[in-house]
Amino acid sequence: MQRLAFIPSANIKKNPLPIWAMGTISTPAGAVLKVRTDLSRADIWGMVKSRASAFRMNYIVMPGLYAVGEPTKESDIFVTANYKMSFDILRRELKGMNTWILVLDTKGINVWCAAGKGTFGTDELVKRITATRLNSVVSHRRIILPQLGAVGVSAGAVQKKTGFRVSFGPVRAKDIPAYVSSGYKKTTELSLTNFSVLDRLVLTPMEINTAIKKYPWFAAIVLLIFGLQPSGILFQRAWYGGLPFLVLGLLAVFSGALLTPVLLPFIPFRSFAIKGWLVGLASVFFVTQLSNLIGMKDHMLLATAFILFPALSSYIALQFTGSTTFTGMSGVKRELKISIPLYFGALGISLVLIILFKIREWGLV
Repeated sequence: MQRLAFIPSANIKKNPLPIWAMGTISTPAGAVLKVRTDLSRADIWGMVKSRASAFRMNYIVMPGLYAVGEPTKESDIFVTANYKMSFDILRRELKGMNTWILVLDTKGINVWCAAGKGTFGTDELVKRITATRLNSVVSHRRIILPQLGAVGVSAGAVQKKTGFRVSFGPVRAKDIPAYVSSGYKKTTELSLTNFSVLDRLVLTPMEINTAIKKYPWFAAIVLLIFGLQPSGILFQRAWYGGLPFLVLGLLAVFSGALLTPVLLPFIPFRSFAIKGWLVGLASVFFVTQLSNLIGMKDHMLLATAFILFPALSSYIALQFTGSTTFTGMSGVKRELKISIPLYFGALGISLVLIILFKIREWGLV
């Protein structure tokens, strides 16, 4: 992927344009890439991959100024993150308009998360306005930011340092045309987001993928524990003894990474950790009732299952806080401060119970 924003016309042959660009526009600040508003199959496939894997961590565009259509000195300036999906969604919704796009360096993180982490913030916005010589590109002094970036930006500080007055546009990029046509006025509908089931569901593949990558290590440890005997490692015992825990481990992943996000508004309590624990507890209870299916009848192992796997589901669910509008940075820090010691406690108790089970299994007591 080509990481270019300002391209001197003499170097275009040396630096081929990315597929989402269609030439350059000359400005007093230099040549600016003109971007397409129709997404290519490569753009769409990039979105799919970024939803489902760590590919999103490198899915970026170069920070800087871009042009949509044939913008002039009076054209609006819309700000976004350099996470390419955020950039693609914005340019797609600006189809038919003549505007500028100012991309901030958010380290490949989307607007909402970057605002919470501080990379979509006052300092970066000021730096980018200055670096792109925006005051020479446009004659006005107004700039439009996405509403979800408001938590990271001080409009007063930006205006004081750059002279540009910050306005916060609608929550969703698709509402920008309506926002502009209404004279830059936001209705309640343009200011709110419902974060629907579908909105939450499309975020779950990445959460599942992250958790499932660690599952082979969990499976190896489980099989080793249940297969270990005084005479060596018995594979038959490893499989039949470890199978219930392998099933419950997978269930914890999907309870925390899929069921909890999808059912988020319907699960009691505000805490993500508690929500994930409740879903995990319900899942373990449901599966352990099928005792003939998973073969778990030992009371010590049952106790371990009810302690360990709801805690694992809770921990995985807590990772979803960075993808939602349900909580802020202070709330996440508070949850982590309380929950992490409890997770270690649950792990410690589970290990003690497993050790006691093995000692009894080997006939040492």
